[in-house]
Amino acid sequence: MKVERNVYREDHEQFRTSVRRFMERECAPHQEEWNQAGIVSREVWRKAGKEGLLCVTLPTEYGGGGGDFGHSAIIAEEMASAGISISFGLHSDIVAPYIARLGTEEQKRKWLPGICAGEQILAVAITEPGGGSDVKALRTTAVREGDEYVINGSKTFISNGFISDLVVVVVKTDPAAGAKGVSLLLVETNRAGFRRGRKLDKVGMHSQDTAELFFDNVRVPVGNRLGEEGKGFIYLMQELPQERFIIAVSAAARLERLLEQTIDYVKDRRAFNQTVWDFQNTKFKLADVKAQAVALRTLVDYYLGEHMRRRLTVEEAAIAKLYSTETLWKCIDEMVQLHGGYGYMLEYPIARAFVDNRVSRVYGGTNEVMRELISRKL
Repeated sequence: MKVERNVYREDHEQFRTSVRRFMERECAPHQEEWNQAGIVSREVWRKAGKEGLLCVTLPTEYGGGGGDFGHSAIIAEEMASAGISISFGLHSDIVAPYIARLGTEEQKRKWLPGICAGEQILAVAITEPGGGSDVKALRTTAVREGDEYVINGSKTFISNGFISDLVVVVVKTDPAAGAKGVSLLLVETNRAGFRRGRKLDKVGMHSQDTAELFFDNVRVPVGNRLGEEGKGFIYLMQELPQERFIIAVSAAARLERLLEQTIDYVKDRRAFNQTVWDFQNTKFKLADVKAQAVALRTLVDYYLGEHMRRRLTVEEAAIAKLYSTETLWKCIDEMVQLHGGYGYMLEYPIARAFVDNRVSRVYGGTNEVMRELISRKL
């Protein structure tokens, strides 16, 4: 699907070529293997680090790429287009920025080089059993004892939960203070009292390991705190717009690629002595999908330009996340139908997309939360 795009510079497009080649060479041949295993290899993380595909926006002095969000967006687009399911974006564009922005110089020099190299894999632990999207209601506590915090509690639905080496854990340092009692702690996964629970059996995104995490009197030094005590909720709200927008970036690219694949399929597949493409219903359905894909691309590229200028608001990120994921899901359902029975077979990209992308309306904050955020500005 050809839509003229003006948001990227020449260096962005040169970077895209490198990213695409990496996905074709190092990821696509192994994706099904990773789906079956329920986890990706650590080797591909190290290869991505070596190729400069992790933490591309972080300063070069810590091992990052020194680029801007446009470089991150290209990685997200190419992964989505190729159907690659690895949590590079979570690691590089959601968790690492907490350390880069809030960390002390000592923390950054201690952890960021390994993170950028793919030697230390990141996760963020926010959601708790029964807690859902309500961050203020979390129950995991961190009690200060001298120069240490003692953490007790549990987390669930944690992406990279099994493979991670370092986790940003959202805790209550003052349970009586509500949002003002939330803090962020860096927890190494080899600490005593830390335990991974079962690897969760998800509907889709099978290669992205998701786990329960348990903290039983886990002790971390005060030096592992990110930013100020009690400011964790504010920090989360500052970073969440980028997390939500990266979901929109992926959704737009994925929809475009799925439309191309569906057009190819219906022009080849025959039924009742003609191709599926020859039916007027097929043309009309795909015309609707294209119109929505073009609208989504226009919206995402506008907001991408705004975010590259650091002007994307919480409301705009919510709009992008809501519209992109609702549009993607509706269009995938239509395109599954055009594949007939084969649309339900996981060997076909449309079926894999069907199971992988239902969660996009849930993670990053449910779309009901997005509607709440948008309605506050009406």
